[in-house]
Amino acid sequence: MLPPETPDNPVADPAGDPAARPSIATADAGREPTNRPVNPARRSVLIAGALATVIAGSGLFFAGFLLGARTAAQPGTPADETRAFQPFWDAYGAVTQHYAGEPVPHRQIISGAIKGMLESLGDPFSFYMSPEDFKKSLQGLAGQFEGIGATIASRATDGTEGCSPLGSTCSLVVVQPVPGAPAARAGLRAGDRILKVDGVSVDGSTVDAVIAKVRGPKGTLVTLTIARGSSAPTDVAITRDVIVQPEVVSRDLAGGRVGYIQLSGFSDSATRDFVAALRAHIQAGRRAIVLDLRGNLGGYLLGARDVASQFVGSGPIYWEQAAGQQPIASPAATDGVATDPSIKVAVLVDKNTASASEVVAGAIQDARRGSLVGQQTYGKGTVQEFLALDDDSGGFRLTIARWLTPSQRWINKTGLTPDAVVALPADGSSSQGDPVLDRALEVLGVAPSTTSDDALDRAA
Repeated sequence: MLPPETPDNPVADPAGDPAARPSIATADAGREPTNRPVNPARRSVLIAGALATVIAGSGLFFAGFLLGARTAAQPGTPADETRAFQPFWDAYGAVTQHYAGEPVPHRQIISGAIKGMLESLGDPFSFYMSPEDFKKSLQGLAGQFEGIGATIASRATDGTEGCSPLGSTCSLVVVQPVPGAPAARAGLRAGDRILKVDGVSVDGSTVDAVIAKVRGPKGTLVTLTIARGSSAPTDVAITRDVIVQPEVVSRDLAGGRVGYIQLSGFSDSATRDFVAALRAHIQAGRRAIVLDLRGNLGGYLLGARDVASQFVGSGPIYWEQAAGQQPIASPAATDGVATDPSIKVAVLVDKNTASASEVVAGAIQDARRGSLVGQQTYGKGTVQEFLALDDDSGGFRLTIARWLTPSQRWINKTGLTPDAVVALPADGSSSQGDPVLDRALEVLGVAPSTTSDDALDRAA
């Protein structure tokens, strides 16, 4: 997803979860949503997801974020760093006083310096956003966006995701169009490679830079040059629209014996809807639950904790480790509706299960509360802080912590290994229904043959 187009950038904050989108969307910059407890040492709220996003609003589903408090202003150069900063001030003075080209706004020069500082970290989850992009990122947390409705990610020639910059060895790939959205209606398919946006090559760009070009106001047109398989590239014109992607889909399988819940984000509303759906299954007497986290790039960390706590009733859900500090445990909530060990749980995962989704999957796996079924997960083990700059100067995301599973595993760049691995073709397709769901039903003690084709179609 270009970072979720869910938006447009389906990113989740490693600790910032898209689940809290509504509160973030209405929160003042630099202030976290007030409906959730947070670590008093830092005002954080989000968790990062993978380098993928839904082309709609901003990139919040694939990376982790925190809504951070603005620190006190500290004008001037620290006395003990005067010598180190001298080259910066020399360059700044030369540019502002002697540059003879077209006039450049002072604000643009400052923004460029901030952007360069963050780029120097070499961290794909830490970067500067212009005022417009920063606002759209916050709006993306609300769960409704303006864009084309497609999840995209950068993918290297060896199949790994999250590469940068885009080029001959790093392609921009459509992970999944949002059903019914403009991208799907225009014919975009999973696996399509995006070569150009409005005639301009994406080579040399980053996922976020392309996202900024693809998203836009409802009713406007964007043309993508697409390569599919070995066919010649073709242009696809797409009219942008308001994208609303349901984050919770609930069904029953196996003649009503199994509850199935697909969770695609971690906003506040998604967490509430998830708990309601899970409670309905339990009240209906279902003692087997399938939690589908495939393609879920993450969201708010606290949303992930709340979801995991529905199954894990005690102990830590995850540990958070800030720079130079010891890990701090985030304990399970005590009001979970499916913590009874007699309720069997299977969690469906794939290479796009990232960040907050991995928090949930890791907690369930470490607590031996259920089985992970599918493919190796993405491997996003860091937390980002989402900070606004003064004077409407935009903002930035910055990696400020690691998160660890309950057993203190750091799964960054490695991911979680399923308890039951189900191999699929590289493009994730299968000509035989949903083998991952079939395997999950076997793990739960329900033979796939007892489920109807209709049930499998509804759950997919």
